[in-house]
Order: sequence, then structure tokens, then C-alpha cells
Amino acid sequence: MTKGSNFWVIGGEFGSMNFHKLVEGSAQVKGPFKTRKEAEDCWREVSEQSRHMAGVRFSIVEEPQRAPAA
Repeated sequence: MTKGSNFWVIGGEFGSMNFHKLVEGSAQVKGPFKTRKEAEDCWREVSEQSRHMAGVRFSIVEEPQRAPAA
């Protein structure tokens, strides 16, 4: 984990089981979270809510740190 990173939970309902394209209007973005643990807690919650829907998937992503302004 990089110090100062933000974490996000992203996902939604996908149009097929290859998980390449989201169904229009289903995208969800949660965050930012300051720790991966907070993001994991959110991920568990949204994943549990959609557990009965096979085409829904969520992931945790870490925002890359930006280079300091010159």
C-alpha cells in the first residue's frame, strides 16, 4: 500500500459473464477510502447485497499517486 493512496470500490451489472461491458446505468463507484480495510468493508457490503445476481461484480482499485506539481 502506498502512503496517501485512495481506494475505490467500482462495479455494477455486466451484460455477459465475461464481465467486459457494464449494463448502461448500472455503474457504481464508492469512495474514496483512505485505507484498503475501509474499501474491503464496503466491497463486502455491496457484494453481499448483490450476491443473488450472477452478472454483478465489484472490485477494489487503488488510485495512483499523482506526481507533485513542478
